[in-house]
Amino acid sequence: MLVRPYSTSTLSRRLAAASIAAVFALALYIQAARAIAAPLHYVALGDSYSAASGVLPPDPSAPPECLRSILNYPHVIAGSTGAALTDVTCGAADTNDFFESQYLGVPPQLDALRSDTQLVTMTIGGNDSNVFIETVLACGSLGVLSLGQGSPCKDRYGSSFEDTIQNTTYPSLVRALQAVRAKAPGARVAILGYPWIMPASGGCFDKMPIASGDVPYVHGIQATLNDAVRRAAAATGATYVNLNTVSTGHDACQPIGVRWVEPVLQGTNAVIVHPNALGEREMAAETISVLHLR
Repeated sequence: MLVRPYSTSTLSRRLAAASIAAVFALALYIQAARAIAAPLHYVALGDSYSAASGVLPPDPSAPPECLRSILNYPHVIAGSTGAALTDVTCGAADTNDFFESQYLGVPPQLDALRSDTQLVTMTIGGNDSNVFIETVLACGSLGVLSLGQGSPCKDRYGSSFEDTIQNTTYPSLVRALQAVRAKAPGARVAILGYPWIMPASGGCFDKMPIASGDVPYVHGIQATLNDAVRRAAAATGATYVNLNTVSTGHDACQPIGVRWVEPVLQGTNAVIVHPNALGEREMAAETISVLHLR
């Protein structure tokens, strides 16, 4: 049987189609290779819970005032994912420090963001209006004076701390997250809640000088703060990393190796009532899981 040869025009069309397909395949391969080769551009913002203040060793590249550790959860995330990390976390930061210089020579945290930033994480809000520190200091002082009995902090301050969170902290969080989105419009933005400092009840007066009746009160204030973080994330299209469940049973009253947050007394960190290295690792693990970074 005779086989008819391809016409010149047919052969040319087929060769052209094959060439186009080859070029397209090569382009896809190059794009995929570049995606693999280029690390995720990751910027870490936030306060001392982001910086892991008190956890050794310190980050030699950080301003000394920021008390940043190389074992903070941003470094753990970057190490686990191969991301290229720009870390501007700083102890004692509040949302104003996103917009203004926190210390002399320390730029506003938002300056670290670029239009090509791909991932942003933060823990922020606890220092706004000094809610965290005022709660711990006020309730701790009253707990000592009452010898751990009753609920002297709740009796004196009532809903004032929660009112501050609702009226001041929440809108500040929304403003900060909106600014992050404006500076890094293509980034995935995640804001973490705070791991539990106190259990829901009981307490540990030998380590945390909170009167027994004030333990649920302090726990409730933190729950209100975490809910403000959650709502601000929802209002701005950010991802909320909820630590309420995973940090239950790992509060500052627990023994070494179990607790994620160090207590006021008998702790292992120079900076009290802050996450230890275990807590930072677990915060990183939950963030990686929620964002599906692996």
